[in-house]
Amino acid sequence: MADSREQSSAGGLVLLAGAAGVVVGAAGLAVWLLRRAERRHLVQRQLRMLRLSRLAEASGEPPVGRDQLHDRVQKLNQAIDEVRRQLEQLQPQP
Repeated sequence: MADSREQSSAGGLVLLAGAAGVVVGAAGLAVWLLRRAERRHLVQRQLRMLRLSRLAEASGEPPVGRDQLHDRVQKLNQAIDEVRRQLEQLQPQP
């Protein structure tokens, strides 16, 4: 009877160790996948920045900062709004 208890205890410990190994392995895999995704995202971001800088060099314009880009977007939006107002004035009123 003592042998069966020892065997079941040993079996329980093996099962517990196996479950712990699975959990630790899954956590390690998750961390590895996250790091790989972050690295891929960083490389893609760097490639985009490199392409943008090359395009700016090819067009002869100096590189644009975030603030300058924001200002340009605001000016474009204002121009779009002005054109929209002009088009609304040209349309016949029913």
